[in-house]
Amino acid sequence: MKKIVVIGANDFQNQLILKAKSLGYETHVFAWRDGAVGEKTADFFYPISIVEKDAILEECKRIKPDGICSIASDLAAITVNYVAEKLGLPCNATKHTEIQTNKYAMRKALLKGGIPCPKFVIADEGTELVGAIADFSYPIIVKPTDRSGSRSITKLESAEGLENAVKEACAVSFEKKAIIEEFLQGDEYSMETVSFKGKHCFLAVTKKYTTGAPHFIETGHTQPSDLSDETVERAKATVFAALDALHIENSAGHSEFKVDADGNIRIIEIGARMGGDCIGSDLVYLSTGNDFVKMVIDVACGQAPEVLEKPMCKKAEIRFLFTKEDLEGFYKFEAEHPELIYRKSEFETENMGKVTDSSTRIGYYIIYDN
Repeated sequence: MKKIVVIGANDFQNQLILKAKSLGYETHVFAWRDGAVGEKTADFFYPISIVEKDAILEECKRIKPDGICSIASDLAAITVNYVAEKLGLPCNATKHTEIQTNKYAMRKALLKGGIPCPKFVIADEGTELVGAIADFSYPIIVKPTDRSGSRSITKLESAEGLENAVKEACAVSFEKKAIIEEFLQGDEYSMETVSFKGKHCFLAVTKKYTTGAPHFIETGHTQPSDLSDETVERAKATVFAALDALHIENSAGHSEFKVDADGNIRIIEIGARMGGDCIGSDLVYLSTGNDFVKMVIDVACGQAPEVLEKPMCKKAEIRFLFTKEDLEGFYKFEAEHPELIYRKSEFETENMGKVTDSSTRIGYYIIYDN
């Protein structure tokens, strides 16, 4: 039996575990037990943190997997590439890890690659902030250099609150640094791609909905997007150039970008992994028919991904719950349209009305117009 190692075991990662098992793989899963839904579904579970790269490597030397993969996590992707490279398995080269996971290093690499970027600067709590952004135009965005999930993102219309925003961003950053950049105007989207041996394949464009300023926590995602075919083609050209600039060669890709009123495409940031929030694990398949999760497994095992020549174009949407009203709205929708609900998560009502980032949302449900 072929063996696959999965790094991570939360609700989103569990879709990868289930897919691998359905394809006949023996699944070996690494994660802390806290919140590890995949502990119950994996064939073998190892209670080792996803950041313990060398401990996982030692276990993998014994397991001898055919591939190592993960979805929707930058931290997990770092470990995937480290362990896979050590074992001679397909991955993105670890020498490019920083530009694929650190927002400041990523911005510099994109700029070097000729990808249009807003003004940006790195900062920590010792930086003389007003001078550092003296030539910036407001509004600006402050966020940690190395976190995801909308953690400690702040939009500012003036210098008021800048010091506190940087302090909060540095507090959650692994390297204790923040990136400050000019705010990109326009509607926000993401492009879902898969890359194999340096060739990029387009899968879908997702429209993103957020709480807006100041923290931009995602409230939902929809496929297909409302972009015209012409705009999608221009976005593809920009995103593929960005993937090349970041040396993303063997993995899923989740590229966030904005389209302004003049149709200009501007990259926000790129993940060398599948998008979270069920975008890659569910929406792509429901909307297009492309089995993105299987593609991740295939690439990890050195097999070319199978991309449909004529994908479907059906509506798929995920909605997140924040408040009591959201929860009541879901129950009403479920009662009136049960046939449209593809899946719902467990609801963590202790967070009701206290959502501070993506990880503290109450839960979600996926709508599929089949």
